Amino acid sequence: MPNKLLSLFCLLFLNSLSVAQGIFSTCQQMVVVISPGESSVAARMGKFEREGSSWKLVGEVHPVNLGQKGLAWGKGMQSAKPGIQKKEGDLRSPAGIFRFESAFGYAPAEEVNFKLNYIPVTDANICVEDSHSKYYNQIVDINKVEQDWADSESMLRKDEQYKWGIFVKQNVPAEADCGSCIFFHLWKKQGAGTLGCTAMTEENMLALLRWLDPAKKPLLLQMTEKHYREYARVVELPRI
Repeated sequence: MPNKLLSLFCLLFLNSLSVAQGIFSTCQQMVVVISPGESSVAARMGKFEREGSSWKLVGEVHPVNLGQKGLAWGKGMQSAKPGIQKKEGDLRSPAGIFRFESAFGYAPAEEVNFKLNYIPVTDANICVEDSHSKYYNQIVDINKVEQDWADSESMLRKDEQYKWGIFVKQNVPAEADCGSCIFFHLWKKQGAGTLGCTAMTEENMLALLRWLDPAKKPLLLQMTEKHYREYARVVELPRI
């Protein structure tokens, strides 16, 4: 039995790496978030741009906060991985390979100059957390859709953690109970775990927003050191 399990793990791992090679082939920008372990709140993040076949660090590597219970495998672009899987309300940030959906913030659209699609949020914007809703894992305007959800989160927070943010394309298209409303957003303070998002200072968030360019096919790699090293064995990845 142990040998069969080991063989299955190896097959899953090799398939995952094969898929990863295809994903990375067109990527010119990469955001890397690395955690020392599955249960760690503290992680570090770097922005990288491809130059030929190598990667160049843009700016400096800086700290970020992950979910209060660390990481779990999310539904991104990577193949299925064995281990803890991301679930709704589990207080874990998603691990994996993801695209960025859109930026959002409190500023009017005419006051920003981001290349990502930008949503200027108001008190009418919510993110739907009810997996039974057809709007699950979407930011909607309550004045423009008919409510069919029981659980949601206001995008206009009093603590201003959503003053600037990015919607991470995890669990898109949405599968029930696989996690919703995963953002990059501003932190309360260093070391304060999130409900499942990735948080950082306003300075670092704005630098990221101004840098990301959809034309360069940016990717987010968010995972433990161990899993990052596994991908780096067969794919040219930045050193962080």
